[in-house]
Amino acid sequence: MPTRLIASPVGALFARSDGDRLTGLEFSTDDIADDLPDPVLDLAAAELTAYFKGVLQIFTVPLGYQGNEFETSVWDLLYQIPYGAMWSYGEMAKRLGDPGAARAVGRANNQNPITIIVPCHRVVGANGSLVGYGGGMDRKRFLLNHEAAVLGADPAPPSLKADQGQGSFF
Repeated sequence: MPTRLIASPVGALFARSDGDRLTGLEFSTDDIADDLPDPVLDLAAAELTAYFKGVLQIFTVPLGYQGNEFETSVWDLLYQIPYGAMWSYGEMAKRLGDPGAARAVGRANNQNPITIIVPCHRVVGANGSLVGYGGGMDRKRFLLNHEAAVLGADPAPPSLKADQGQGSFF
């Protein structure tokens, strides 16, 4: 399974491919990857570079995440959150047809194996507060502010500028 470290403004990203699809992308503190030639990892690195330059809003690298049926439905829905938009866990549960599943959505969101490209950073608490991001709140805030800036949107709401307490997930 080819792996690569990809530099980004939010830190090194460890990418994995099965040769046909991107199977993982996570924040890394390691500096070890095999860095074998792999067209999927080449495309992922190029698209991430373009994303951080503000010229790419929709990723096309083929994805191959593995999870149970519910997790993959959540990850598929995450992938549909528009660039620069923010949805709550409750909104995602409603879109999945189960309004009472917000906590389960949060758990599946936490297990997302492909950060940034499957944009779990776009999920916020019911009141718009920043909650629940495995990469840390500074990274989440950076990614949301980056997308808002690229879109020329108004500055981020106060909840994106600094932690405002835990807030409600749902």
